[in-house]
Order: sequence, then C-alpha cells, then structure tokens
Amino acid sequence: MKGIGKALFTTFLSGVGLLVYMYTLAHRNRLMKHTLTVKEDASKQLSIFFISDIHRRRIPMRLIQKLQVSGVDAVIAGGDVAEKGVPLKRVKHNMRQLSSIGPLYYIFGNNDQEIGTEQLLQIIREVQGVTLVDSSARIPGHSSWGICGMEDPSNGTVDAEKAIESAVGYEHLILAVHNPSLFRKVEDRLKPDLMLAGHTHGGQIRLGKWGLQDLGRYEKTAKGAKLISNGFGTTMVPLRFGAKPECHLVKIHY
Repeated sequence: MKGIGKALFTTFLSGVGLLVYMYTLAHRNRLMKHTLTVKEDASKQLSIFFISDIHRRRIPMRLIQKLQVSGVDAVIAGGDVAEKGVPLKRVKHNMRQLSSIGPLYYIFGNNDQEIGTEQLLQIIREVQGVTLVDSSARIPGHSSWGICGMEDPSNGTVDAEKAIESAVGYEHLILAVHNPSLFRKVEDRLKPDLMLAGHTHGGQIRLGKWGLQDLGRYEKTAKGAKLISNGFGTTMVPLRFGAKPECHLVKIHY
C-alpha cells in the first residue's frame, strides 16, 4: 500500500508540475522577428507589428516598451482581441497600448463580437485606430503600401470583391485576415507581398506532431511571405503545450 500511495503522490505532483508549466508557457511574451525583402536594390524599410488572438491576456508594458524602441510603422491587431467575459476595460487598455506603438489597424476575429460589436468599434475609434472590414488603408509615411483587411467568415458574408476593389492602386500590399482559410479566396487576385493571419493558436495544446491545428509558421511565397501566427493568448483554458505564444515584428525592405 505504501508503494501505491507513493506512486499516486508522485503522479499527482507530476500532474501539478505539468499544469504549472503549461500555464507559464501560455503567458510568455514571445516576440518573433522576421525579415522580408521585396526588392533587391531596396532603399526603404517598413516595420509591421502583428498580434492576434489576445483573448483574455493583458499586454505587458515591457513588451510595448521594447516595440516603441524598435520603431514600428503600423500595428495590425489580427482579430480575437477579446471574447465573452473579458472586461471592456482590459480591451481598452490593450488597444491603447498597441496604438502607442504606431498607427493601429484592427481586423475582426470570430470571438470579438461576443463583447458587443459597437462597444469594440468604439474602443478602436477612441484610440484612433482603423477597423478594416473588406477594405484597405494606406500606411502613413509609406504611400506605396496598403493594408487590406477582411471580415471573418463567422461574423457574416465576406465581400471579397469589395476587398479586392479597395486594394486597387497600391504598389505593395499587406493582406490581413483572422482566419487563414481566406488566403486562398483572394491571394491569386490581390497578389499581396505579405499575408498575415492567426486564429489557429497553433493547436494551442499539442502532443508531438498531433494537434487540432497546424503550428504557426512564417514562409516565403512566390510574391513575398505568409505568416500564420500561434497567437498571443489562449481560449477555453489558459494553457499551452507544444505551441508557444507569439507576436511578430516584420521588417520589410523595399
């Protein structure tokens, strides 16, 4: 009996230790840095900060300060900045922090409207951010660059034609969506230099190669690059395993 009791106690401690590790991992502030060159004789640089799937997390000041020093030309919040139960005060804090880094562009995620669409839009307006719904906007100081943001399919009908039409006239384009499934709908026609998405959480909890979603990745394409992020926060449970949280700083040479 003593042997069984010892084994059970050891198993219990191992389980607690695993949960602590998963919780700690889920709350890391991991800034990934990427470089993209879209012109060989590049003389200009554009810095983009991309963060998605914040959900219940509070963005720490030390991360914001690091980005403020880095110099960011545009901040893209790629959806799920909230979910049901997240206080509006926290969402406002996070959006204010992000807008202090650079011009803020917001894309709807599938969970955002759970806190109220108009309340969320009001927060974005208060921090002087721009909400992109099947529309595009020019990046200040980089007149040849536009950001095209698309509605999340779970929130309503995606007007791909409207998004494509809004992107006419830009020499360079960033396509920002929440769900990466939208890439295949428009990438052949928009031909963006950079594609950004979140939503998948990289599977959030993985066992080796197995996960409900693929791990996030940054990869080069024929035209530029594609980034699917593991996301910054978590949903359902505040735990991660095998899929580290992340946000991204992309330096584009053009």
